[in-house]
This record gives sequence, structure tokens and C-alpha cells, in this order.
Amino acid sequence: MTGAVQGDGPDLVAGVDGCRGGWVVVTVGCTPQDRVRPSVVVCATFAEVARRRFRAIAVDMPIGLPTAGARAADVATRAVLGPRRSSVFPAPVRGVLDAVEYAEASARHRSIDGRGLTRQAWNLLPKIREVDAVVRAEGDDRIREAHPEAAFAALAGAPLVDPKRSASGAARRRALLRAALPELASTLDAGPPAGAAADDLADAAVLAWSARRLVTGTAVTVGDGAPDAMGLRMRICW
Repeated sequence: MTGAVQGDGPDLVAGVDGCRGGWVVVTVGCTPQDRVRPSVVVCATFAEVARRRFRAIAVDMPIGLPTAGARAADVATRAVLGPRRSSVFPAPVRGVLDAVEYAEASARHRSIDGRGLTRQAWNLLPKIREVDAVVRAEGDDRIREAHPEAAFAALAGAPLVDPKRSASGAARRRALLRAALPELASTLDAGPPAGAAADDLADAAVLAWSARRLVTGTAVTVGDGAPDAMGLRMRICW
């Protein structure tokens, strides 16, 4: 299903991951006991997601950008993930957020921080800008940065060995999700909506689990929580 998020309210949380069509949003109840119907949709913009009255939104995108240097939250998450640490890319410095070309962004990043901007970070910059604009307007209490691989590691008791796009890695993640969010089993079996890939759906689903943990007070949060230049706290949860 694509388009507007169907159903929203204070008894719902959302896990959100960037995808080809914009943002894939998985919605579940705040607790396993909430009698709400889960949903999966693709929204064109992050602003559309944030307009909904979710109690918590966990999104796989940097919130709070350093002036220079590495964020403590990124360093801590990489340490937790061990063999999967490469899934945590260094957050770009805020000074490149308005760059319009990669060469410009990388040169500016190097002049500020002594290191160039990775292609991965550059490709995500438009989505980082989207989230940054929304969170700066709303605040970062309801919308929180989360990391899917760290969440899967928490579910499994250890970092997962197989990459998420491998057949074995995808199957392992689906099994963990069925155990943690049984109400999503049929949704996972149906596959991703148009505009999203199977790994996008899995990541958004485990972030919905993380958002539920934020509401129930059981989430793990790493990083020093230091505010960036715009007052957004730099931290990652799962």
C-alpha cells in the first residue's frame, strides 16, 4: 500500500526507513496488548509521516549532526555491532547539509573535518535534510534516530552474521521479526509495498519494535546526547 499513513493516534508507534519511493512506514501498537491493526505504507516525504499523531517515531537517519569529528553515538553503535559495524556510516558534518554537488560537499567536508564525505553519506543527504528540517521544527523527543542492525542484534542476542540482502540474512531477520512482532507476520509474508525493497520493509519493521521500546521505557540509547549546533541531541536508540 502506498500513500498516506492509514490510521494514526496516541496508541500507535512507527518505524521508518528511507526507500526508493520516499519513506516506508511500519505502524504497530504501543504495546503488544494494544488491539490495533498494523500497517505498512510508503510516504513521499518525511513531513507526511511526522504529521501523524504517533507516540514515537524511530527512523534510520542521523538526527543531530556534528560540527566536526565523529559522533559518540556512531562510535558506540559500531562497537556494539562488531562484525556489522560497517552498517553505521559516519554522520556528515552540518556544514555540508546545503551542498548541491558531491565534489563541493566532499571538499567542504574535508576543509571542516579533515576527511572527505563518503558517497553513501552524499546519497543520503537529501533525506538527512528532510529529517533535520522536521525535527528542528518539532523537537527530538517524539522522533528519534534508531539503527536497524543494532535492533536486530538486540533481538538475536548478538550481531547478525549474514548481510541483510543475502537469502540467509533476510530469512533470519524475518524470523526475528515474526517472534518480536507476530502481528506483522502476514504483512511480512506479503512483501514490501511499491517503492520499497524487502530489506527496507524489514528495517522499518524492526524500527517499529524500537519505537515501541521507546514508549515502554525499555529502549537502549547510546551516545552522549550532546546537542548539535541546532540543539538536536546526538544519540541512537534501539
